[in-house]
Amino acid sequence: MANNMVQLAAEQPGFLGIESAREGLGITVSYWLDLESIKQWKANAEHLVAQKLGREQWYTSFRVRIAKVERDYGF
Repeated sequence: MANNMVQLAAEQPGFLGIESAREGLGITVSYWLDLESIKQWKANAEHLVAQKLGREQWYTSFRVRIAKVERDYGF
């Protein structure tokens, strides 16, 4: 399901990218152009099914954070 959601998200307007880590605590960060793009993704019918399954079957808890990235650089 995770792979399907990444593929689906990549097809959505405003999608900029995604990063994921699965060592112990699983973390996925998706990047979007603006809040409207995020709202549209949250309301996507297939994504809604995945969210429901996540709550019912896969996760005991989860957290969503919406934040603005002001700067990104690396070495």
